Amino acid sequence: MKYGSHRGRFLLISLLLILLVLGGGSYYVLTEYRVNELQVVGNIHYTNEEIAKMVLPGGLKNNSLYLKLWYRNREMKDIPFVETMDVEIMSHHKIKVTVYEKALAGCFEYLGRYMYFDKDGVVVEGSDQTTEGVPVIKGLNFDHVVLYESLPVENEDIFSEILKVTQLLDKYELHADQIFFSGSGEVTLYFGGVRVNMGGEANVDEKVMQLGEILPNLTGQNGILHMENFTPETTKVTFVPDK
Repeated sequence: MKYGSHRGRFLLISLLLILLVLGGGSYYVLTEYRVNELQVVGNIHYTNEEIAKMVLPGGLKNNSLYLKLWYRNREMKDIPFVETMDVEIMSHHKIKVTVYEKALAGCFEYLGRYMYFDKDGVVVEGSDQTTEGVPVIKGLNFDHVVLYESLPVENEDIFSEILKVTQLLDKYELHADQIFFSGSGEVTLYFGGVRVNMGGEANVDEKVMQLGEILPNLTGQNGILHMENFTPETTKVTFVPDK
């Protein structure tokens, strides 16, 4: 009986020690890895504060170890405009959140909302506001819109044309407010009060490169910049102010 009593006491003490170690370890993890500083990169549509509210669930889950595992290349199906987010631990109390937003070619107005589409013309999101860096596209003809499906236009090649123009604008760090594509294939860019008639797709790369040098000289002006007859040889450009 005496031996059994000592053995039972030993097991009880061992169990208590194990629970204390586990409890102490849990307390250490919960306190030493609690996030109180957050760095956000890659976000365009959402502010840092909005991303912080999305990432940090509150309470015990505001833990850098937990967040790193939870957001490890996690697909964000419930957050518009965001494809995935990744969390990197910078220190026990600081994390870095890298936001990978959906690749958007442009947006268009439909029933009072802005509908965003990708390079293939698939409508990926809808919003009440425009997003910086994503131009509003005009001139698209369609009779209905279905989220997550291709925009039903007659000429599906228009999406590759849109992507080409928007990529060139990004390349030369130009931010058009709107881009109009006519049925005849001509493109008009809108920068504030300046409308740029680009003509067709011929020499479009050279035209956009030249445009980057011209626009700063037209700041605050209103009118039409004619570049439809521009070629690398003639470099013919005419600005006609509004009356």
